[in-house]
Amino acid sequence: MESHANEILLRWIVLVPLLGAAANGLLNRRLPKQVSGLLACGAVGVSFALSIVVFLRLAGMPVAERFLSDTVTTWIGFGRLQVDLAFALDPLNAVMALVVTGVGFLIHVYSLGYMAHDAGFQRFFAYLNLFIFAMMTLVLGENLLMLFVGWEGVGLCSYLLISFWFNDEANAAAGKKAFIVNRIGDFGFLLGMFLIGVTVLPHLGAGEGLLSFRVLQHHAGALAPAATAICLLLFLGATGKSAQIPLFIWLPDAMAGPTPVSALIHAATMVTAGVYMVARMNFLFVLSPAAMNVVAIVGAATAIFAATIALTQNDIKKVLAYSTVSQLGYMMLACGVGAFAVGIFHVMTHAFFKALLFLGSGSVIHAMSNEQDMRVMGGLRKKLPVTWWTFLVGTLALAGIFPLAGFFSKDEILWKAFSSGNQVLWAIGFVAAGLTAFYMMRLLVLTFFGENRASPEVKHHIHESPLTMTLPLVVLAVLSLVGGWVGIPHFMGGGAHFEQWLEPVFAGGHHVVEAAHGAADAAHGAAADAVHHDTTMEWILAGASLAWGILGLLLGWLVYARRLGVAEGARRLAGGFPYRLLEHKYYVDEAYEATFIRPGYRLSKTVLWKWIDAGLIDGILVNGSALVVAVVGSVVRLFQNGMVRFYAWSITVGVTVFVLYLCFSG
Repeated sequence: MESHANEILLRWIVLVPLLGAAANGLLNRRLPKQVSGLLACGAVGVSFALSIVVFLRLAGMPVAERFLSDTVTTWIGFGRLQVDLAFALDPLNAVMALVVTGVGFLIHVYSLGYMAHDAGFQRFFAYLNLFIFAMMTLVLGENLLMLFVGWEGVGLCSYLLISFWFNDEANAAAGKKAFIVNRIGDFGFLLGMFLIGVTVLPHLGAGEGLLSFRVLQHHAGALAPAATAICLLLFLGATGKSAQIPLFIWLPDAMAGPTPVSALIHAATMVTAGVYMVARMNFLFVLSPAAMNVVAIVGAATAIFAATIALTQNDIKKVLAYSTVSQLGYMMLACGVGAFAVGIFHVMTHAFFKALLFLGSGSVIHAMSNEQDMRVMGGLRKKLPVTWWTFLVGTLALAGIFPLAGFFSKDEILWKAFSSGNQVLWAIGFVAAGLTAFYMMRLLVLTFFGENRASPEVKHHIHESPLTMTLPLVVLAVLSLVGGWVGIPHFMGGGAHFEQWLEPVFAGGHHVVEAAHGAADAAHGAAADAVHHDTTMEWILAGASLAWGILGLLLGWLVYARRLGVAEGARRLAGGFPYRLLEHKYYVDEAYEATFIRPGYRLSKTVLWKWIDAGLIDGILVNGSALVVAVVGSVVRLFQNGMVRFYAWSITVGVTVFVLYLCFSG
């Protein structure tokens, strides 16, 4: 009975936010703002509380039995093709559920203050609740098709929230860009899912769900011949959702939406969906070393690529956006070298400190009368004390400074890359870590130090944010400080509890490799494990990583706060091509515009519109069919002339023809 109750809770974790979205969406402005906001926050709060309950009950189960499932009904069922409408909970998605609902609840509370005077208040909270519903469907879905439903749901909510202020053409364009770019990745995801289906279907037994993660893992051997193609197609979907090269271009423009949206969707939750999907399908990715290498290389390239762009951005949210792209690259790098648990560890810690930084930037923007350009900020340290101290904590966590959360997760990623034999990828990640510290100190100095450079009118209105906005900042700052302690590695005297918690989920992947490839791979894995226990090297690399982060912060301080000779060199460089290249984001958007968008527009205007739409569809099918009807009608009309003699003559001719037919046909 208790187990059944636990399972029923899974559907309510998903459904309660949907009920909140329905109430706010249907009643809309009939609800007072206070009621609407409390209803939305309460829905996510209940979902968070239920997530804690099932997490604790899962933790109380034996390690090998940590799995709960809730099958609502059979969704698709004929023959051997069966897909259930079902939810499941294991150690992996238990962590994701807590992160999504916990951080989501704090951002909902923050939004009460940030959106207090917005005319679309009720609509905003309806969209936020709908997003939590879609994200929880993605996270708790028992099979790949349920995950894909949530995947598309968060894409829809992303579009609605990015273009929330749709009266501004730039916001509407940013929403469309995010939607269209993600459709490219989703096409790859669909193809990968179809390929999984046709490959594994002949091997299914009676009652086995076609796309169930557990069933797919059980039949992973049958998927091995197509593993590389499947993984690359799925990863194409992940590059869209998690903003990796080449589909990262939508995320920086998504900053056009309200700042809580940036924190919730584009920092803490939705953009990590691609990382979660790769980790969830780990048993398939480990069968393809080629696909794993692609994931690792793309992740490392994205990390360094986005970090260099962040060096020159002047919009405070754009700096954090490119930082998010860079950190997502770290997560993919971890998954690509087989450290799936570490990748999810960074998903969790990043959710804490990046949500904190985005919400902190929202507090700054709120104080600066919606100004986002750091060049007209400055001197906010004393006027926004809570925002300043919490933002400092988030900055140090992102820079990987001990003992904050970002140090443990990012350092573990670098170690896993190094110890797996990918020293080049480690070096790329190491350099990107120093750049991260540098551009975050630049942001910190330009925003909080020196004299305020805004107009007198803006200066007059600078004030600290209300409690509904500052309280979530304080809670997230605490999580950014201590959130990484659950993953303190063994070489530092910790128990690596986070990796141990996820070990049952990813252990199956190692068994799949052994079953598919035999003892040689098992021996290789044992050799890799021996490298993992080189504690001396771990200490050296951890120390180097910490020193590198501190050096990046120090250089950022010298260049932008003390304005020493280095600053003069930087200003001279600003007039040259390297600086312009970074400032214009390597001209990637311009390249896409020239190679895809403009040719696509010309193709659609000349071929698709002029020939197919106007010529074939309108000209032949629509206008042509109308012409045929008109001609036939004109001919038939001649026989309906109202003359009795003509009708008698017609009958006579008809009878004659019929008699002749009977005579000659016999």
